[in-house]
Amino acid sequence: MSTLSSPSTSPKRRELPALGNMWRTEQLLRMGHNSRSIKALLDAGQIHRLRYGCYVRASRWDALGPSQRALQRIAAHAHGTLTTSTGAFAYSHLSAARLHGLFLWGVNDKVHVLHPVRPSADRWGKDVQAHTEALPEDEVSTVRGLRATTLERTVSDCARMLSYPKALVIVDHGLRLGANRALVEELADASAGKRGVRILRKALENADVRAESAGETLTRELMQRLRIRLPEPQFKVRTRLGEHRMDFAWEEEKLALEFDGRTKYFDYKPTEEVIFQERRREKALMEDGWRFIRIEWKDLFQEHAFKERILRALR
Repeated sequence: MSTLSSPSTSPKRRELPALGNMWRTEQLLRMGHNSRSIKALLDAGQIHRLRYGCYVRASRWDALGPSQRALQRIAAHAHGTLTTSTGAFAYSHLSAARLHGLFLWGVNDKVHVLHPVRPSADRWGKDVQAHTEALPEDEVSTVRGLRATTLERTVSDCARMLSYPKALVIVDHGLRLGANRALVEELADASAGKRGVRILRKALENADVRAESAGETLTRELMQRLRIRLPEPQFKVRTRLGEHRMDFAWEEEKLALEFDGRTKYFDYKPTEEVIFQERRREKALMEDGWRFIRIEWKDLFQEHAFKERILRALR
């Protein structure tokens, strides 16, 4: 006696297309998915929900570092609002800073938009911080294909919303990337009496375009705040191996201060090669009488130990 096999009650699994990494819900529906299959993709770890109604391929998301993920969230907002927004807004503040490639330290990863008319929180979503302020078209540029505030307006807006050390990081790097100092100063004058303008002006007064990382800016700011005699940044010395540049140096004492941020060793070259060349360079400098103090991120938050260590070496 033959038996009939029961048809499977599980839905036929629909795979993601080979091309593309980001989709709106409506796009997935047009591909033949439904709410149940979308949930199955989420549960299976094939897609990651970046914001309401917008998904990214999970393998793509998993491969990104923190800064790239922040940019992906901006891209998700742009993709997700493509059919729901008139496009009158511009990405601003921290989001514009990310689009321009500015150094950021200790800030949130919300998507910041600037709109001439106050939008409701529901319209933009919980992952968005909306700002309402005048936005002349000459303060808008296209960055990575998106409408964003110009570099000068971005530096000004960010500095006014952040604490002084964080603002200094952005002003240092913004000027290093080519922001017109006179235009930023004009924006500061136009913002007279508004919140944060004093911090913006202080950051402009103390900015140094020679800083090559957020860590270097914060190290300089800490030494200034602790009343340590400031060293010369990006100091060049010639040794038997050629010319070398140190993050900071007190020339008379032949004392160098190096900030060992993780990106210094892990960004561009194999770790072993970079560290080998760094130590080889240091040995050549030590032969000429130079001494070194190396600091890491954690040292910037141990102020008493930081100051005593430097003063002891300077003595």
